[in-house]
Amino acid sequence: MKEFLEYVVGSIVTDKDNINIEMEESGSIVKIRLSVGQDDVGRVIGRRGRTINAIRTLLRAMGSLRGNRVELDIE
Repeated sequence: MKEFLEYVVGSIVTDKDNINIEMEESGSIVKIRLSVGQDDVGRVIGRRGRTINAIRTLLRAMGSLRGNRVELDIE
């Protein structure tokens, strides 16, 4: 999942060096914290949050295949 998120977010942002992804697993819950450069936050969120919601949907689908619940937060 981490590699997938790096690929998707890397395709959106302009500064790929500022992508930081932290994953924390507790039982069947996977919490992911994503941080990007200040200039790229708006690109990742998208208009009315459409882009980040689409990314969350894809991550939840990937997690459900493994029996996990995935939560994504942007910092």
